Amino acid sequence: MPSNDDRQLPAGLAAALAVPFEYNDGEGIDFEPFPGLLTAEDTTDWFRAWTGNPELTGEAFRVFGQDGSGGYAAFWLVRPDRPLVDQPVVFLGSEGETGVVARSLGDFLWLLAGGFGPWEAATDHEPDWTPQPNEAFVALAKRFAPEREQSAAAVIEQAAQEFPDFDDSMMKLCR
Repeated sequence: MPSNDDRQLPAGLAAALAVPFEYNDGEGIDFEPFPGLLTAEDTTDWFRAWTGNPELTGEAFRVFGQDGSGGYAAFWLVRPDRPLVDQPVVFLGSEGETGVVARSLGDFLWLLAGGFGPWEAATDHEPDWTPQPNEAFVALAKRFAPEREQSAAAVIEQAAQEFPDFDDSMMKLCR
C-alpha cells in the first residue's frame, strides 16, 4: 500500500487532470479536478464529515477531484503493497452515492476517454444523457494505458464486479 506520505499525482492522472472537463450544461462530464491530492488532514476531515464518524481517518483514500455538488473522486487504497496507479478509483457523492468506477488508473483513463467522469460512472445519470468521448482523453489513455483499452461500459462493469460490496462497506462506517 502506498505510504500515507505519498501525495503525488501519478503522471497519467496529472496529464488527464490538465485537460479541461467540459460540463456543457449537464451534457458533458461533471468533474472539477484538484491541483493535487488532498492532504492527509483534509482527507480525514472530509471522510469524517461524509460518514459522520469522528473516529475514522481518511488514510485509505487519495482524493483528486469532485463533482459540482461536492462528491469526491479518489483512489481507494485497498490493495496492499500495490502502487497508487494499481488502486481502484471510487466516487463518494455528496448525497451518499458510492461506487468503484475503475479498477486502476489505466481503467480510469479509458473511462474518461469514453466520456464518463466519476459521478456519471457511479450514478444513474439522466435518461437522455449520452457520453461524449473526448479525443484528448483517448490520446492520454493510449499514451499511459494502451494495454487497458476498453469501453467505458466495460470499465464500469469490471469495477462493480470486482468490488460488489463497496457501498455496503462504506455505509457500515456511517453513523
